[in-house]
Amino acid sequence: MKDFKRYLITAALPYANGPIHIGHLAGVYLPADIYVRYLRAQKRDVKFVSGSDEHGVPITIRAMKEGVTPKEIVDKYHAIIKDSLAQMGVSFDIYSRTSNQIHHKTASDFFINLYDKGLFEEKETEQYYDEKAKTFLADRYIIGTCPVCGNPNAYGDQCERCGSSLSPELLINPRSALSDATPIKKKTKHWYFPLQNYESFLKQWILEEHKEWKNNVYGQCKSWLDNGLQSRAMTRDSNWGIKVPLPDAEGKVLYVWFDAPIGYISATKELTDNWKDYWQSEDSRLIHFIGKDNIVFHCIIFPAMLKAHGDFVLPDNVPANEFLNIEGDKVSTSRNWAVWVDEYLKDFPGCEDVLRYVLCSNAPEAKDNDFTWKDFQDKNNSELASIFGNFVNRTFVLMHKLCGGKVPKLHEDLMDDLDRTLIEEIKNSKSKVENAIEEFKFREALFEVIDLSRKGNKYMQEKEPWKKAASLERLAASEENGSKLEAHSSQQLIDNCLHLCLQLTANLAILINPFLPFTAQKLLHMMKVVDKILDWENAGSIKLLSVGYSLRAPEILFRKIEDKEIEMQVEKLKNGLVRTDTSSQLPDAVNQKSETSNQQPHEINHIKSEIVYDDFAKLDLRVGKIVSADKVAKADKLLKLEIDLGFEKRTIVSGIALHFKAEEIVGKQVVVVANLAPRKMRGIESNGMILMAEDKSGKLHFVNPDDETDAGSVVS
Repeated sequence: MKDFKRYLITAALPYANGPIHIGHLAGVYLPADIYVRYLRAQKRDVKFVSGSDEHGVPITIRAMKEGVTPKEIVDKYHAIIKDSLAQMGVSFDIYSRTSNQIHHKTASDFFINLYDKGLFEEKETEQYYDEKAKTFLADRYIIGTCPVCGNPNAYGDQCERCGSSLSPELLINPRSALSDATPIKKKTKHWYFPLQNYESFLKQWILEEHKEWKNNVYGQCKSWLDNGLQSRAMTRDSNWGIKVPLPDAEGKVLYVWFDAPIGYISATKELTDNWKDYWQSEDSRLIHFIGKDNIVFHCIIFPAMLKAHGDFVLPDNVPANEFLNIEGDKVSTSRNWAVWVDEYLKDFPGCEDVLRYVLCSNAPEAKDNDFTWKDFQDKNNSELASIFGNFVNRTFVLMHKLCGGKVPKLHEDLMDDLDRTLIEEIKNSKSKVENAIEEFKFREALFEVIDLSRKGNKYMQEKEPWKKAASLERLAASEENGSKLEAHSSQQLIDNCLHLCLQLTANLAILINPFLPFTAQKLLHMMKVVDKILDWENAGSIKLLSVGYSLRAPEILFRKIEDKEIEMQVEKLKNGLVRTDTSSQLPDAVNQKSETSNQQPHEINHIKSEIVYDDFAKLDLRVGKIVSADKVAKADKLLKLEIDLGFEKRTIVSGIALHFKAEEIVGKQVVVVANLAPRKMRGIESNGMILMAEDKSGKLHFVNPDDETDAGSVVS
């Protein structure tokens, strides 16, 4: 491999219209952070950049649904995302945002560079337009009946039920996803980038010069190139985004996928005055960490843009991951089928490294993989606590008990085959982990680290220093000739065992640091050493801790996770309750930045996981009557309801305002989940949930008794 002078590592810009979930961590941010921490430990010149992507139609839609401005949306979620990533130890050199002025100027200048070279094609086309929402509609925002299978909620580009590729013209009774109005055709002009002109360059650059790329990346690129590339519009009709810097482009903004990857450049500019060294020097290595849904943008469109501009290096690798499913089902933000990072941090304080470990050890590096809460518990309890944590704890406990809390001497003349084998394992571990990381095989690298601690446990079990200590006590009480000499020899054997175990622990701190940085810091604290020991060059050495150096008492690295904690998370997930801060339930496809979606829509025939009667019996369902109903300020979807339950009145906030007028539902009987924990929505405490039925068209209906029933009656 070429010897690069510096590294620029980018992590995909998360879309700032919602919080991030563990699929984002597993697919992008954790592998990127592992690689960067490894490079830093090797003392390489590296910059790690990312930031919030804050433009595009989904953000304007969410703002419209929630009755706020797009800026309020992106400000809110930028802060949540940035804080979540920081708390998880993702160590960006800069986490910027595409709403910053420096980014607007960088993206505009990039566009003008291509425009001045005459590279864009100006085309006037007819596109679907929503007269009610006063906006042009991308295919994904047009819904209608599929002509193939009759699905009434097929998208304008694809039917998620039967998989048929569609166009809006093929839909029966098309309607806008924004307003439900029937869209019309309207002429509009845009600037297209002729990707087909870069097809031969891309084939040579990817298919011939980068055969080392991961199979999933290489294969997807080859498929696109084999099918032939076409011109792609680089502008959109919108009032939210970077304005097209041309005099005849009123109401036009740069396409979000033209603007977003340029965010890597603007973030680097913001970070350092020497940004050109990383972007325009041939001895710089650019690596993009992304999910598989963004491969085409980072491997075909953005490189073609960089090639057209002419001043920038191209990505040397794009180690994209596949998707992480949850409990056997695809992530769905509209169904709240997700494990949100900010909620995990609240539910499991101090367990950041546990999640990092589980996601890395189960990373979807070559194929889609699955996260389950049971596996999360097993990996923590059976691997982190019982193998890694147990080895470190035993080593420190015995060192304090048998060696006075100090690093004992290694008596080389008394070493046996077990000692020498362990030393070789310690030395070899460095190259094993290093080779795996260099090939972006982070699961394999992490396995090697845990396996080293497993070998440490096996070595200690075979050496049994506690038994030698017991014999020491007997020898100390004996007055037989030679007992003192035998005791001295036994102590030296104990010293050898614990010396090597302590040196192994120091190596574990170095090797685990890219993966579990919080754990590495705990180990440094226990060993009373500074961060300098984490330099990669120190790995493999058995002279990291000086003889006679006193160490601190052990601390528990990983606590056991109890069954009740896991049961609570599974119940929380399967309840499917929408987060209070993402109450605008947009379809998953509308929540995506990309033009393709990996998410499944909420289908009427979707059955959640099976439950037993005891699960159902936990629900306290009561008949209630709506006494009053009022709109919630700045929330188009929410109604504040006062419900009479017979024995008391309750305030419940319900997302039904788009389906019912407040004055029309007063007096209606409803069924209420009466024992649901209170939660705040828009500053209002909601005490319960109303049951609703949703038909195939998406229309809501009250679930209520056929006949008038006393308020408070139990539903069973």
